[in-house]
Amino acid sequence: MTTKTKRSVAELVDEISNLTVLELAELVKTLQEKFGVSAAAPVQVVAQPVTQVGSAKPAVEEKSEFTITMTGCGDKKIQVLKVLRELTGLGLKEAKDIDNLPKVIKEGATKEEAQNFKTKLEEVGATVEIK
Repeated sequence: MTTKTKRSVAELVDEISNLTVLELAELVKTLQEKFGVSAAAPVQVVAQPVTQVGSAKPAVEEKSEFTITMTGCGDKKIQVLKVLRELTGLGLKEAKDIDNLPKVIKEGATKEEAQNFKTKLEEVGATVEIK
């Protein structure tokens, strides 16, 4: 700017604040064209950690559903039957079917539920796998 038309920033802001919305939009468009810039918000790029050249490390998902399988009932079959019925709500006939092992006793169990089943059944001598 030349010294004749030199204004302070405060004076320019004051003048701009008196413009209408349409005049402001036209001012922005004109400034963008003149200076080759954009008023768009900057985009932040988040990089993933790279383990090998060119390959990003995939996220590891924690399993949320488990299948509980009884693989053995041990010496105390009657006690295992009682605990199995207590945990699953199975009838006596269905629970006695543990002679055909390995047998899935619950699918879609939570981690806590699976650990509870395993602990209680192993206390009475059963062998349990959680997958």
